[in-house]
Amino acid sequence: MVSLGCRKWMVLAAAIWIQAFTGTNFDFPSYSTQMKSILEINQVQLNYLAMASDIGKLFGWCSGVLLLYFPTWVVLFMASFLGLFGYGLQWLVIQKQITLPYIMVFVLFLSAGGSIPWFNTVCFVLNIKNFPENWPLAVSLSVSFNGVTAALYNLIVTKLSPNDKATSYLILNALVPFITSIASLGPILQQSTSQQDNNQKDETALKDDAHIFVFLYILAAVTGLYLFFTNPVSQNIVVVTMLLIVLPFIMPKVIYLIKSVLRAFYSDGPIERPNYELVEMNHQEVYHEECSTLVVNKSGCSVFDKIIKINRLRELGEEHSATYMISRCDFWLYYVTYFCGGTIGLVYSNNLGQIVESLGYIAETKALVTIYSTCSFFGRLLSAAMDLFGCFYQQPTITADMYATRTGRLTLGLVAMPVAFLLLIISGAKLALSVATGLIGICSGFLISTAVSITSELFGSKSSGINHNILITNIPLGSLLYGVLAALIYVDNIDSSRDKDLDDGMKVCIGRDCYHETFMLWGLISVIGVSSSFLLFLRTKPAYENHYKRKIEVLEETVCSP
Repeated sequence: MVSLGCRKWMVLAAAIWIQAFTGTNFDFPSYSTQMKSILEINQVQLNYLAMASDIGKLFGWCSGVLLLYFPTWVVLFMASFLGLFGYGLQWLVIQKQITLPYIMVFVLFLSAGGSIPWFNTVCFVLNIKNFPENWPLAVSLSVSFNGVTAALYNLIVTKLSPNDKATSYLILNALVPFITSIASLGPILQQSTSQQDNNQKDETALKDDAHIFVFLYILAAVTGLYLFFTNPVSQNIVVVTMLLIVLPFIMPKVIYLIKSVLRAFYSDGPIERPNYELVEMNHQEVYHEECSTLVVNKSGCSVFDKIIKINRLRELGEEHSATYMISRCDFWLYYVTYFCGGTIGLVYSNNLGQIVESLGYIAETKALVTIYSTCSFFGRLLSAAMDLFGCFYQQPTITADMYATRTGRLTLGLVAMPVAFLLLIISGAKLALSVATGLIGICSGFLISTAVSITSELFGSKSSGINHNILITNIPLGSLLYGVLAALIYVDNIDSSRDKDLDDGMKVCIGRDCYHETFMLWGLISVIGVSSSFLLFLRTKPAYENHYKRKIEVLEETVCSP
């Protein structure tokens, strides 16, 4: 019989597996050029297909609603069937086994893209349910593995089908998530069904959790480094299996065993109170009375001050219904931040195949896709650095000013994105392209991971599965706006570029002019995203400070009490 302490780690391992093998949108550039040729479509139509994959995210909120009424494993398999249907038929199309009209292929992309937020929502709910005290760490850890999907698929394709890589990605997209769902079924069914059991934490258990999280984050970093710096031809599937599947599943049990043996050995010695705690996000303990007094008493009457103060968030974790949330100014600042930040990064990745082709580095497509996805992975890991550090920080000795609000971290995490586009505007060299792709990947990954925690902090955790999927409706909108904009500029530059005829008579744009104006527009939009994030930080900073002040007071009272 598996103990309650081990069950939650088994669930986290299952969430890691799901995230690692379901980031199927990252490998679109690997087969987009062949899909364009098979369907005999132009760049604008290809961007519509990429947009269709993102439009599927508009229905991500359905998974949050279904999780209120159905078991988690049911929604998990619904997601896997959506992907199996969408990607499976795409594979048959690209293999010329079946012929479908363009509108039907659009529907297939819609179905395949819709599976991704369903998988993500399942993982969010599993982490929040099983790690009520420190779910930001669990969410960031599992979400980070979503960034290595392209690298993992590239490894599998290189080993199993080196001569037919493009079509192999699609069959992997269809089958691997379904197989992963079956493998994850056991841990999910064994999870604790009682929230009370998960909330029963003593100091020893919290200390054990801290050490296990540190180990898992180190393991995640090693996995990313191995996939990033080792050539796929030289990588060993057995090593990757150990790092990704076996160790996350067995090491928490091993650490529990080692620590229990050490406690038994030193049981006669003095027992000291742990001087650190995990990051607690139990927002429901916030006092409304204290929050109501949280008003910045400044005499300034500038327009900027009014923008910062009007209808600002007064407390963290207040539960918001969907209708109440979209009436808040903070939500729309948050929405614009994601729309002009993370969405730009996703659209860039969707167009990466054509960008690389236009600059004359078509042979480097796989490498650049791996750079983007792996840097996205490290960006997601980086988002949890402060929370992980907080596990071992002596919290009663610090002040509220020493805490960095999560919205502030979000602003810092997005600063590099305008820099990346500036680099692409200045230079078309392969090194500049690689560095810019890595920076955009880091920024996108950081935002995607941090956004899950911010949604729960600002608008409550109970409805986060629905609220966060409302937030990411900006992805299909951004995909439509930014993708079509890029495609129109691309088409306009074909005639003036060193155009090249393909076998079927179609033309592609070759040269820096193909995306130069697009990079300028995307860079300007990313600046708007950083500015919106900074305003959100200024508006929410007092709420964070007040929350941490109360938290420190509680810790001080606990330490000083006899």
